[in-house]
Amino acid sequence: MSGLRLPALDPATVAPRHGSGYPEPFRSRMGQRAKLRLGDACGLTRFGVNLASLGPGGQSALRHWHTHEDEFVYVLEGELLLRTNGGEQLLSAGMCAGFVAGTEDGHQFVNRSDRPASYLVISNRDPQDTAYYADADVDLTWSPPHARGKMTRGDGTPL
Repeated sequence: MSGLRLPALDPATVAPRHGSGYPEPFRSRMGQRAKLRLGDACGLTRFGVNLASLGPGGQSALRHWHTHEDEFVYVLEGELLLRTNGGEQLLSAGMCAGFVAGTEDGHQFVNRSDRPASYLVISNRDPQDTAYYADADVDLTWSPPHARGKMTRGDGTPL
């Protein structure tokens, strides 16, 4: 359908955002990752809605948790491996996962299949939020404000 006007939106009209804002050597770990910021395109400001895709071997993010943001992920196509403190679980199309703000249980999705996977991510936008990265080999913290958050080492020193 073409010729839509807000509040309606054809996701095909939204430019994908490829790659990652992580510094190296973390950026290259993400592989083939793309996001369509659908909520932004619709003018939403209180919560984010992203249509994301991961190519084979791609990662959604480094394993992390948020202090003030809830996140919800719904798998639309393919298979994604969910990594948390509790281990790994395979999610396929129609399955979902929710991450409660303030729960110190890092999460990450990895596409270990040979096909692309797509999923919807919904989260609130809290300017108080900080993200902590859960794996020992990742010494990063992401701090607000949301739109221009900055990455530092875990102890707060600049990268």
